[in-house]
Amino acid sequence: MLDVQTSAAAPPPVIRREDYRPPDWLVPDVELDFILDPTKTLVRSRLSVTRNGGHNHPLKLDGDGLTPIAVRIDGEAQADAWRMDGSALLIDLPGDEHVIETEVEIAPEKNSQLMGLYASGGMLCSQCEPEGFRRITFFPDRPDVLSRYLVRMEADKARFPVLLSNGDHVDGGDLSDGRHWAQWRDPFFKPTYLFALVAANLVANRDSFATRSGKEVELAIWVTPDDLPRTEHAMAALKASMAWDEKVYGREYDLGEFNIVAVADFNFGAMENKSLNIFNSRYVLADPDTATDMDYDGVAGVVAHEYFHNWSGNRVTCRDWFQLSLKEGFTVFRDQSFSADQGSAAVKRIEDVRGLRASQFPEDAGPLAHPIRPESYMEISNFYTATVYSKGAEVVRMLQTILGPENFRKGSDLYFDRHDGQAVTCEDFVVAMEDASGVDLTQFRLWYSQAGTPKVKASLVHEPAGGQARLTLEQDVPSTPGQPAKKPMPIPLRVALYGEVTGQIFGGERLVMLEDAHQEILFEGIGERPVLSINRGFSAPVTVLADRSPADLAFLSAQDDDPFARYEAMQQLMVDTLVGAVARGEADHGPVIEAVQETLLNPALDAAFIAEAVLLPSESFIGDQMPVVDPMAIHLAREALRRDLGLELEDEWRASYAKTHANRYEYNPAAKGLRRLKTVSLGYLAASEAEDAPVIAFRQFRDADNMTDRQGALGTLANSLWAERDEALKMFYDRYRDNGLVIDKWFTTQALSSRDDTPEAVEALARHPDFTLANPNRIRSLVSAFSVNQKGFNHASGRGYRFLADMVLAVDKLNPQTAAKLVPPLGRWRRFDEARAALMRAELERIVATPGLSKDVFEQASKSLN
Repeated sequence: MLDVQTSAAAPPPVIRREDYRPPDWLVPDVELDFILDPTKTLVRSRLSVTRNGGHNHPLKLDGDGLTPIAVRIDGEAQADAWRMDGSALLIDLPGDEHVIETEVEIAPEKNSQLMGLYASGGMLCSQCEPEGFRRITFFPDRPDVLSRYLVRMEADKARFPVLLSNGDHVDGGDLSDGRHWAQWRDPFFKPTYLFALVAANLVANRDSFATRSGKEVELAIWVTPDDLPRTEHAMAALKASMAWDEKVYGREYDLGEFNIVAVADFNFGAMENKSLNIFNSRYVLADPDTATDMDYDGVAGVVAHEYFHNWSGNRVTCRDWFQLSLKEGFTVFRDQSFSADQGSAAVKRIEDVRGLRASQFPEDAGPLAHPIRPESYMEISNFYTATVYSKGAEVVRMLQTILGPENFRKGSDLYFDRHDGQAVTCEDFVVAMEDASGVDLTQFRLWYSQAGTPKVKASLVHEPAGGQARLTLEQDVPSTPGQPAKKPMPIPLRVALYGEVTGQIFGGERLVMLEDAHQEILFEGIGERPVLSINRGFSAPVTVLADRSPADLAFLSAQDDDPFARYEAMQQLMVDTLVGAVARGEADHGPVIEAVQETLLNPALDAAFIAEAVLLPSESFIGDQMPVVDPMAIHLAREALRRDLGLELEDEWRASYAKTHANRYEYNPAAKGLRRLKTVSLGYLAASEAEDAPVIAFRQFRDADNMTDRQGALGTLANSLWAERDEALKMFYDRYRDNGLVIDKWFTTQALSSRDDTPEAVEALARHPDFTLANPNRIRSLVSAFSVNQKGFNHASGRGYRFLADMVLAVDKLNPQTAAKLVPPLGRWRRFDEARAALMRAELERIVATPGLSKDVFEQASKSLN
C-alpha cells in the first residue's frame, strides 16, 4: 500500500464546510469478499449504486494507494467507461441504478499508517475512521453515504481461526485446503468509517446481557490467551454501560451480538464500529498488578464511550466531518455522566475539568484554535482534538444546565427518534433540543461557531444599608485565528453568596445567564458581607476572574457546599500565591498552608476529594495564567511551596499516610480515594526532605500489592536524587519487561521526571531497545509525555524542542496521524520568552521545510507558525 504524501512546496487543498454538497451517488447495499493474507489480501466489492438527484456527474469512488485489478459495470468489464483521477476511480454511468464490482490487492503487513486494513501482533484488523476505508477498497468514502453490508471473509484457519465483522454472524464453514470462511450481515445502514474486520488467533471472555425488552445479547471480548484474565473489568463495564443507557437515555442495544477486540497497535483509544468495537489494548486489559486505578477508570470510561456511540454516532451519524462534535461531544458527555454515576461525581468533575484546562484551554489560546464545529481543514484527522471532544462535551452539559434534566432528556429522545438512520448536523441536534423544550437557542449556537475560551470578570459589591449585593459580570471572548471579533456568548453560571461571618448561604444557588458583554445581578436580603461562589460545578467552560481575597478563597475552600467550587477556591488560592511568587520572587505561603491543613483535618471530607484539593496545580497550568511563561521560575516557586507544605504539615502528612497505608486492595471509590491520598501524602513527605522519606517510598514501591501504589512510589522516586531511584526503576523494568502496557508506564514516569537530567535521559530512552516508532502507545509514553514536562521540555538549550521535531519527522515517515499529534507543543512558542520562542519557531520551520512531509503534519506545523 502506497503512502500518499505532499511536499511542503505544494500545500494540500483546504476543505471548507461551506462547500458541502450532498453525494452524487448513494450506495444502499454493499457486498465485500476478502481473501485474507498479511502479505497480499484480495478485496472484491459489489456496490449497488443509485443516482442522487438530477445530474450527470460520474460515480466517484475514493481510493488511497489502490490499483484496480478489475472493474465491472453491471457484470461487464467496460474499460472505456472508467478512469483514474489521482487516487480516485471515476465511472461514467448512463442510468440511475447500477451494480459496480471492483477487485484490488492490498498488503496489510506493510501498512504502517494503521489506517485501513493492517497487521498487528499476528492479527489483521481495520481502522476506518475517518478515511481509512478508501485504503481497503474503492468507495465514496464519506459519512453521509450509508449502506447495508454483507461481508464474507476467507483465511487460513490455523493462522486466523477467528473471523469477525459488523452485525451478526450468519454463515461460515471449513474449506478443503485448511482454510475457512465466515459471513456477517449488518442490517443497519452505516457509513464506511464504521466498517470493521478482524482476523486473528484469539480467545474470548463471553457473557450475555438481557435487554429491557427481553432480548438476549451475546457479548465477547477477544484477546490473546495470556490476556484473558485481565478482561473481567471491561466486561463488567460493558454490561453496566448497557444497563445505564437503557435507564438514563432509554436506548436499547439493537443486534444479537456485541464484540470487542483488543489491539496492541492502534492510533486511537478505541473505535465504535457497529457491533465490533476495536480497542487499543490499554483500554481493555486491567488487573491490580498491572493497572492503576486511573487505568481501571479509563477502561470503564472508554468501554462506555464506545458502547454509547451505538446510538450517538452510529444509529444517528454525522453528515460530514465538520460535524464531528455532534457524535463525540455528545458521547463524551454521556460517558462522563456514566462514570460520575459509578463513583464520586465530585471527583470525576474535578478530573474532567483538570483535563479540559490542561489540553483544551491551551488549544483555544493557541494557533490551532477552532470552534467545536470547524469551518475548514486540510486533514480531518487533525480535528480529533480536545476542543471537539472535551469542549464539545461541555457545550452539551451547558444545554442540560439551561434546559434542565427533564427537557434535555426530551430533546435527546426527539433527536434519536427523528434522525434514526440518518447522517445529520450539529444544527439538527440543537433544533431537537429547541423543539422538545420550547427554549430559543439562537444565541447558544455561537458555542458551535466561535472559538476561544470566554473570560468572565466578576465583581461583587455589598450595599449593607439596603441589604443588597450587586454582582457585575463582564465577558470577553479573545480573538483567535480567523476570528478577530466575537459576539457575546450565552454563559450559564451557577452562583451562590455566603455570609462571611455566619457561613450561611443566602437564598440557595442561583443560575445566572450571562448573555451580554456587561450584566448586573441584584441580590436582596444580604445582611452581612457576602463571599462569592461562582461557576459552581464548572457550569460553563470559561475562565472566571473574580475579585476575591486570599481570605475569601480560604473561606470557600473550607465552607462551600459545592465540591467543585470548594476545590476551585483552594486551587485559585494556590495559583494566586504561585503567580505572585514568580512575579515578586517571594510569597506568603501561610494562607495556603492553613487551608491545606484545614482540609486534611476535616473528617467530613472523603479521601479522594482531599487528595485532589491539596494537590498543587501543575507547572503548565500555572504558566497558562501568566503573560510569559518562565519555566524555571515556575518550577522553583512550586517546589518552594511544596517544600513548605511538606515541612509545616509533616505530622499531618505522616498521619494521612499511616491511615491510608493500611488500605487493603479493593477497587471501589473509597479504596481508590485512600490510595490517591496515600501517594499525595508520600509526595509531600518527600518534598519535606524528611530523612526517612527514601525508605518510606522504596518500601511502598517494593511491598505494594497493586500498581497504583507501586507506580505512585516509583513516580516519587523518579523525581528524586535518592540512591533508591535507580534500583526501583531497574526492578520495575525487570518485573514487567514482557508487558508492553506496563513498560509504557516505565517510559512515562521517567519522561515526566522533574530532575535536571531528564532531557538527556529521554534522549537515551529513545535509543532503548524497547522503544519503537511503530507503536503509537510507545511514542505517546515517551515523546508526548516529555512534551508536557514543562521544565524538561523547555530546557533553555532548546534540546527538548529539537528532540520533539526529530521524533515528528521520524514518525511521519511511518504514521502521519500519530506524528501530527506530536506537533502542538511547539505551537505554543508565543507564550515563552524570545530566546525559547525563536528555538521553537526554528524547529517548526525545519519541519515545514522537510520534503515529502505528510499533509497531516504540514497542516499542524504550518498553522503553528502563523
